[in-house]
Amino acid sequence: MEVRDKLNTSVRDKLYIDGAWVPSTGSATIDVTNATTEEVMGAVPEGTPEDVAQAVAAAKAAFPGWAATSVDDRAKYIGRLHEGLNARVEEIANTITGEVGMPVGFSQIAQAGLPAMMMGSYVQIAQEFPWEEQIGNSLVVREPIGVVGCITPWNYPLHQVVAKVAPALTAGCTVVLKPAAAAPLSAFILADIVDEVGLPPGVFNLVSGAGRVVGEALVTNPDVAMISFTGSTAAGRRVGELAAQQIKRVALELGGKSPFVILEDADVDEAVSAGFGSCYLNGGQTCIAWTRMIVPESKKDAIVAKAKEVAEGYTVGDPMEPTTRLGPMISDAQRETVREYIRKGIDEGATLVTGGPDAPDGLDQGYFVKPTVFADVTNDMTIAQEEIFGPVLSIISYKDEDDAVRIANDTIYGLHSGVFGGDKQHAVEVARRIEAGQVDVNGQQFNPLAPFGGYKQSGVGREYGRYGLEEFLEVKAIQTS
Repeated sequence: MEVRDKLNTSVRDKLYIDGAWVPSTGSATIDVTNATTEEVMGAVPEGTPEDVAQAVAAAKAAFPGWAATSVDDRAKYIGRLHEGLNARVEEIANTITGEVGMPVGFSQIAQAGLPAMMMGSYVQIAQEFPWEEQIGNSLVVREPIGVVGCITPWNYPLHQVVAKVAPALTAGCTVVLKPAAAAPLSAFILADIVDEVGLPPGVFNLVSGAGRVVGEALVTNPDVAMISFTGSTAAGRRVGELAAQQIKRVALELGGKSPFVILEDADVDEAVSAGFGSCYLNGGQTCIAWTRMIVPESKKDAIVAKAKEVAEGYTVGDPMEPTTRLGPMISDAQRETVREYIRKGIDEGATLVTGGPDAPDGLDQGYFVKPTVFADVTNDMTIAQEEIFGPVLSIISYKDEDDAVRIANDTIYGLHSGVFGGDKQHAVEVARRIEAGQVDVNGQQFNPLAPFGGYKQSGVGREYGRYGLEEFLEVKAIQTS
């Protein structure tokens, strides 16, 4: 099958520091690869610790003025950023489809539309938020924490940037952003918009580069008051260790191994379809993907048969084609990681229902993986415990409802989950028993205003809406009488 590169190569040779595009102090660059064609589609500077120091100094100098800017004026800037993102939805979606491999129709919604919506939501949140309140003889005020370092992942590269930058700027903080090295181009588009709307110099700064260099320089800089990080649990642990040396605030959104519990009274077809909608979203490269389908023994055969049918109905191919439902993995390394997990599932005795480790037919070019389903999975298997980040579903049977909840909670993670049942109220009761930051009942839609974050090793803190705003604020009590 022929795959086509419909994107123009985008080469960025400067960083955005102190309100201007400036060259890096180093000379190295990072190539950005198209996940479908395996060809270079862009490049960005490989930033240095010196670049980080300059960006942090600019953010520190800009902080007093930005913090003193009225909430109304900050909200106006946020509104202009929202308008700028809306004006470039198609460009953003096409860029991220090239980098990450998400089918372009989904990219227009999730990779471009959702970040624009998220940015816009903070205009109203800023107006409604209780910046001050009186408690007895105390005036309680909320103030921006200071310079914030934002370190973001590659799977939803702009959405995760906006989920940090929008509330940080709304709070009155200044920002230094390090986007993911594998998918940095949409962050540069955001910096273009920042420049166009005239955000004061130093309020927003962008330094691209490797996590072990730029990321660690950002975390350890003493003038950075807070780090907001999204990525793997292993990397989050490293961020936490470094930040703890300075007793620095951290917000961590990390890994997941989300359960999807199908109850006895659920409609099988509806439940399974909803489960795949989460599990295979973005090729499974989603931290909230429901990768463990926990099913009643009485309905196991029917659910496995339906899962096979649904998985084999996913069209794999060029994500720029409107009929494609499953694009490639972001890189050769990620593809091999997913294939190795599939091999491990087979070796550990799970039943391969469909898919497998081989390349999909006719797709030798591009980082493609077959949509894969395993049955007869036990919760102690590797594929049931570790985050795969690919289109791999594990079906696990339970004896009764208590057993289902036990299996759902038998994980080091607790980011997201789902429950599907015929009796909605009963499904909500089961949802209350699951140890996760979010639970969707009967396939309810994602709510960008609801708090998002994890229990256990899925992270610390919350993002989105007013809960996300609170992460970037210090609370002060002033006794007035």
